[in-house]
Amino acid sequence: MAYLNPGEPQKRLKLFVGIVTVIALLFVGRLFYTQVIDAERLNTISSDQRSVPRTLPAIRGTIYDAEGKVLAKTVMRYDINVAPSKVAEFTRTLNDQDVQVTVDQAAGEMASALSMTKAAVLKKITGTGEYAQVKKRVDAAAYRQIKDLKIPWVYTDAIADRLYPNGAVAGNIVGFVNAEGIGVAGIEQMYDKCLAGVSGQETFETGADGIKIPESTVTITEAVPGRDVHLTINADLQYYAQQVMASTVSYLRGDWGSATIIDIKTGRILAAAEAPTVDPNAPEKSKSEDRGARIFQQAFEPGSTLKTITAAIAIEEGKATPETKVTVPYSWPLPGVNYNITDSHVHPTEQLTTTGILRDSSNTGIAQIGGLVDYKIRRAYLDKFGLGSKTSIGFPGEHSGLLNTLENWDGIKRWVSTFGQGVSVTPIQSAMMYQALGNGGVLLEPTLTDGCADENGKYATAPVKAGKQVVSAATAESTLLMLEKVVEHGGIGHYGAVPGYRIGAKTGTAQITDPATGRYGSLHAVSYIGLGPIEDAQFVVAVTVYKSRTISNSFGVAGPFKKIMQQTLRTYRVPPSTTKSPNIAEEW
Repeated sequence: MAYLNPGEPQKRLKLFVGIVTVIALLFVGRLFYTQVIDAERLNTISSDQRSVPRTLPAIRGTIYDAEGKVLAKTVMRYDINVAPSKVAEFTRTLNDQDVQVTVDQAAGEMASALSMTKAAVLKKITGTGEYAQVKKRVDAAAYRQIKDLKIPWVYTDAIADRLYPNGAVAGNIVGFVNAEGIGVAGIEQMYDKCLAGVSGQETFETGADGIKIPESTVTITEAVPGRDVHLTINADLQYYAQQVMASTVSYLRGDWGSATIIDIKTGRILAAAEAPTVDPNAPEKSKSEDRGARIFQQAFEPGSTLKTITAAIAIEEGKATPETKVTVPYSWPLPGVNYNITDSHVHPTEQLTTTGILRDSSNTGIAQIGGLVDYKIRRAYLDKFGLGSKTSIGFPGEHSGLLNTLENWDGIKRWVSTFGQGVSVTPIQSAMMYQALGNGGVLLEPTLTDGCADENGKYATAPVKAGKQVVSAATAESTLLMLEKVVEHGGIGHYGAVPGYRIGAKTGTAQITDPATGRYGSLHAVSYIGLGPIEDAQFVVAVTVYKSRTISNSFGVAGPFKKIMQQTLRTYRVPPSTTKSPNIAEEW
């Protein structure tokens, strides 16, 4: 090995320079490799470690009524958060000058923007943790003020907040969303895919201290807003009907009540009012059974409102006319069955026509009229009128009602079904039966929405679908004229008369089965279903209260029907009737 002699400084210098040069070249080479050759991979790794993903919520679509009133909308709220461990003084640039901002000063600014005290803000932001919520769900104005402060250790989370500006108005139909913003009832559930939109995504980078790096946000996917849904409901009419039903249910001490309004010519549902109902802003405050739409979801025996259909079937089959004569006793033994049926009140044997039977709502009379038609044929008509089948609306949880198969129509059911026992209907089915009679015998499919708007926000009024001719126009007209006599001369029916208008209607008092005994109990479902004006029927109003406890017959709902029908005719500016009803024999 060679050694440098102490007297050879030049050689020592050259060796030192050489070693330094080699080391420098190694560093340069490594730096070149890192910054040029391997830069993309390292940047990706670094970015992944610094990047924080965040979902951009899509704005849920709006639900409107038929007149454009907002029933449900989404607004953005913002949670204001901090990382207490990162709270410190920071530099803010103002007018091209750097200014130091103390924690105390920042807390005061935040307090002003958030309508809080500085002490409350300081309490929230003091600590060693990585997360603290200063204020939850502030509005857009407060959010903008916080953003403008540019405090590096403050960050926000956007929250889509669903609001229902009209509260409980149509709450049973509109439905509500869960904590995740997913529709779980009513239209919100039915049109969830349309309303929801598609969430986007963005990322932002944080430094080693965990604080977001300014201007580092990168949007990866833009959120696609949800589309709007337009209902056929008239919110003003809905509100009025709900007020009437709330008062009625309270007075009658019923379990619930409903009022359905149908545009006869189109099948559009103008109101679907219920009491009790739900405020979608706070569904948890309502009982679980009050959060749905009983108009679609609750089935009950219709009682005497089905007598109208029995009479129409007999007329259509050529077995009866409005003036067919029948001897009507209080009690009548069913042919071939060891069973007697009776009327609701004791009376001597009467001589009534079909019209008089409807006027007095006689069970023994309508059973004789219904018996003129083979029960198999009569059941087929009930099927055509929509009993036993869900509507085409597809409302969540809709009930089909009950129309027993022919095999289950024993000797008694064949007869009692003529006056609404042994079958069950939903309120919408009840209303639509009368819609068919008012529409020249043509049953339409009910319509609740005009569908979902397209990507451009455009929507078209739902077309009127071709209906089904269930009875002839002549039969329908004859039936309406009979119903008019119920309102003109009926003991209870006349309480639903609307001054200035020709109205036809039928009362209904249906017994309710006691689940404990399987027999009919002492409570009833009371109904009043009518249409008008008779000379050119425009609207059906169907009112029902379930388990009325203070008035056990349809007298309790005749007045509410009158109020709602009056308001409907007034809302749509229907002129008063100018014709009078013809004379029809009611007795003989």
